[in-house]
Amino acid sequence: MQKKTVRDYIRTIPDFPHAGILFRDVTTLFADPRGMRLAVDQMLDPFAGRTIDAVAGLEARGFILGGAIAHQLGTGFVPLRKKGKLPGPTYQQDYALEYGQATLEVHRDALEPGTRVLMVDDLLATGGTAEAGIALLRRLGAEVVASAFVIDLPELGGRARLEAAGMPVHALCEFEGA
Repeated sequence: MQKKTVRDYIRTIPDFPHAGILFRDVTTLFADPRGMRLAVDQMLDPFAGRTIDAVAGLEARGFILGGAIAHQLGTGFVPLRKKGKLPGPTYQQDYALEYGQATLEVHRDALEPGTRVLMVDDLLATGGTAEAGIALLRRLGAEVVASAFVIDLPELGGRARLEAAGMPVHALCEFEGA
């Protein structure tokens, strides 16, 4: 019997949320204890021996991964949330969506300057949300050491965009298409 990879736990749902889209659903990965453990371990592997003081997760599936990764590292977790979801004073960063704009926020006191942060999410597509997250973390004075994702959609250019900005990117698997 061949060992399962992270990719094997991810299901594809056609035409969601719109016709022509192949939605990569990580809930099946999260639901399986072996799949979840495999994803967390592989997301951490490249950073073994490196100092990471905190993990930041992009809303919403990045919270699931980020919490598990922070637990494994023995660090704190910082949520990067959609506008209007955090109760305290925040910094905001706008970013472009396919059809419009959105805003990401972080509490102004979430991190001390110089904190070394790993930013995580489930999916890297165009890189807009990740880029906004990085900008917010840097605004706090944090050093974003790398970004880690379960899935990369290389045709959408997010990895190239982040790497061109000097951000190391680690992804567990790739899928073709949007």
